Amino acid sequence: MESRELAYFVAVAEERNFSRAAVRLGIAQPPLSRAVQRLERRLGVRLLERTSRQVSLTHAGEVLLEEGRKALTSLAAAERLARRAGQATARLTVVTKPGGDAGLLEPLLARFAAHPDAVDVEVLICGIGEEKALLRDGTADVALLRLPQDDLSGLATEELLTEREMVVLPRAHRLAGRASIRMADLSGETFPRWTAASPGSGPVISDTGQVAELIALGRIIAVLPESVARQLGRGLVAVPLDGHRTTLHAAWPEERRDRALAAFVRTAADTAADTAADTAAGVAAAAGGAVSDDRCLRTG
Repeated sequence: MESRELAYFVAVAEERNFSRAAVRLGIAQPPLSRAVQRLERRLGVRLLERTSRQVSLTHAGEVLLEEGRKALTSLAAAERLARRAGQATARLTVVTKPGGDAGLLEPLLARFAAHPDAVDVEVLICGIGEEKALLRDGTADVALLRLPQDDLSGLATEELLTEREMVVLPRAHRLAGRASIRMADLSGETFPRWTAASPGSGPVISDTGQVAELIALGRIIAVLPESVARQLGRGLVAVPLDGHRTTLHAAWPEERRDRALAAFVRTAADTAADTAADTAAGVAAAAGGAVSDDRCLRTG
């Protein structure tokens, strides 16, 4: 099977239309139809059911679409990684969404720069939910992802730190004065959707700036990691969500093996451990000093 034939089939299967697929690929429709027919003859199975109005996938076509996407992504990643490996200066690319590093990146990058196996590091700030795809296609080498929010299947991971999840509210909200909140207390509330495919009726969000604005206007509330809640500003109120924690992980493709990546992950783990120790010491010092109201974190 040729990669070009596979790319042609995937385009038709995703578009469910030969004309739209031809436009997407930048070729005429007749050679596209012939290429897919040759692929079917070579495999000895029917991949598409064609009518005058639509194109649908057979079971074999559904399987080839799923596996074909993976194969094309792997080919693109191999090409990109080979080109990067041939560059005069070695480079490591770390990807995270806005506010997704729990404050680790700045001390981590400074610490990694002093490591014997250090290379130049590029930081890529991506949209919500894009990290895994950027790892798979070779654009990024390592990502900062969270459990339980992100899907880490198929990735090697290193746990970095765990923090509380906070319910972020406008000051006038009925729950703003609570010491803590249970999930049952949030029934009927409107939450943001982090992707268009996410369930719910709330607005689709692309960055935390939108979240802060909409919360301040009383349009939504949000459940966010404590490190993110601290950065929102605007005088919002953040209250701990009972028993809920989120864990930050470094994640990278399972098949990747190189010294710079391993050194970066080890440095990330060491930096996270030191950060957690410093935070614990700060909390203990605060508890031993002046009495404070710990009912909620007020940002801004």
